Amino acid sequence: MKLKLVLALLITLITTAPSHAAETIVAVAANFTEPVKEIAANFTAETGYNVTLSFGATGNFFNQIKNGAPFEVFLAADSERPTKAVNEGYAVKGTQFTYAIGTLVLWSTKPDVVRGAATLANPDIKTIAYCNPDAAPYGKAAVETLDHLKLTAKLKPKLVEGQNISQAYQYVKTGNAEIGFVALSQVINDKEGSHWVVPQSDYNPIKQDAVLLKKGENNPVAQQFLDYIRGPKAQAIIKKYGYRVKIAT
Repeated sequence: MKLKLVLALLITLITTAPSHAAETIVAVAANFTEPVKEIAANFTAETGYNVTLSFGATGNFFNQIKNGAPFEVFLAADSERPTKAVNEGYAVKGTQFTYAIGTLVLWSTKPDVVRGAATLANPDIKTIAYCNPDAAPYGKAAVETLDHLKLTAKLKPKLVEGQNISQAYQYVKTGNAEIGFVALSQVINDKEGSHWVVPQSDYNPIKQDAVLLKKGENNPVAQQFLDYIRGPKAQAIIKKYGYRVKIAT
């Protein structure tokens, strides 16, 4: 009799347990790698829920999402792809918001190399890294900057293109490019190199939006993680890495 009661209790516990896993899977624009690692670690420490992070170019992620990738949350480097995800039925209406506004910088691993816009015209500079402008908004911002400075044609032979902002960073870090356009968040703690913060007037604002994807619609952890990103603790981390914050209400 006791055995029957125990079995009945186990069956009840199994059938009434939450059907979703206590985790969420997030596609993250590569420029936001370090901030989101810190945010996710804090989120896990506070809630006990795990966050699986994948990093890459926003455009590539959008294509993966359209092709059925298992992502539940999309932290893009622009507002265009999250909007398209909503409009095309891959994301949940009413969940899109701006979590950060990015800052473009020109960077070198060496001190005193980057000294403003004039560095780009320096004939001693032979290679300049940037990322794919079609896939990565920071690459698009770099192209807009060169256009604004009327240097696009002159510098075209010197440009080395990475697939995403992380690859552009690695080109400079490893010496395969002398300078490069990267995100401020990637070099804000660099004490040895030199960088120039590109004026906002030189490129369109890099408005980075988040959205809940359809695959995460029924996972409370996905929504809770998005809510956490909008909260004061996450905002403080985002600002610490050099982003501006303008959270939508």
